[in-house]
Amino acid sequence: MAGPPTTWKGLNKPHRADRRWATAWSPEQISRRLVLDFPDDVGMRISHEAIYQALYIQGRGALKRELVACLRTGRALRKPRARSRNKPQGHVTADVVFSERPAEAEDRAVPGHWEGDLIIGLNRSAIGTVVERSSRYTLLVHLPRLEGYGTIAPVKNGPALGGYGAIAMKDALTTTMTTMPAELLRSLTWDRGKELSAHAQFKVDTGIAVYFADPHSPWQRGTNENTNGLLRQYFPKGTDLSRWTHDELLAVQAAVNSRPRKVLVWKTPAEVLDEQLRSLHQAGVATTS
Repeated sequence: MAGPPTTWKGLNKPHRADRRWATAWSPEQISRRLVLDFPDDVGMRISHEAIYQALYIQGRGALKRELVACLRTGRALRKPRARSRNKPQGHVTADVVFSERPAEAEDRAVPGHWEGDLIIGLNRSAIGTVVERSSRYTLLVHLPRLEGYGTIAPVKNGPALGGYGAIAMKDALTTTMTTMPAELLRSLTWDRGKELSAHAQFKVDTGIAVYFADPHSPWQRGTNENTNGLLRQYFPKGTDLSRWTHDELLAVQAAVNSRPRKVLVWKTPAEVLDEQLRSLHQAGVATTS
C-alpha cells in the first residue's frame, strides 16, 4: 500500500527521491518467510543472494528502477560484505602497516613503544589515549571542539570542527607526546581511524614512527584497549567528553598512572616509567664514559 511521499535530502543520491512507503520486503525477509509459509514444499526455497542477483542481472529499464527503489539501500549494484569490510584506506600505506613495526615493540623489553586510539562519547566528542607498552604509562590527549562547531554547517573537504580532524589530531597528539623524554618516543601503533591520516607530518614533527593495526584486529593494540576499559571509570559511555578541560584530563592521567597494577607486580605505571628512565640514563652514561 502506497504511503505519503518520503522527503529525501541526500543530494548525492537523487535516485532515492522517488521512493515511497510500500510492503517492500527485503530479499532476506522473502527468503525466510517462504520457509514459514511453505514448510513442506522444498520447491519454494530461494536464497536472498539469488534474489539479489536476479534483480541486478535480469532487471532492465523501468522494471529495474522500480525494483531497486524498493531496496532499502537504493543501490543498483550489490555491495559484497567482504569488500566493504576490507575497503582500502589511502592513509595506510605499505610502509606503515602493522607487520612493519619493529620486533622490539612486541616483547616490551625496550621502552618507548606506544599504542593509541580515541575514546568516543556523546555527540562524537572524543579524548585521545596513548599508552606506553612496557610501563603502561598513559597520556590523555585533549581534543576540544574547534570554533564554529555546532553553528557552522559542515563543508565538504573543509576543516573538521569536532576536535579530531587530521590536522587538529596531529597537533594535539604532537603537543601531548613531546612532553615525554625523546628516548621514550620510538613508535606509535594506532587504530585505522582517519583522524591520524596526517601521520607523515606527525613523524616529521616528533620523530615517532607510526604504524596502523590491521583491520578488525584490536588485539594488536591490546594494551591500549585494556587501558581504555579502565578509563571508562572516569569517562562513562554516553557522556559528553568535550566538557573535560585540559587540566582535568591531566588530573585523571595522574590518577591512572598512580594506581598499582597487577601486571606490573603491583607497581604503578609512574614508578615503572621512572625506573626505565633511570636505566636508560645509566646506560647512556656507561656508553659515553
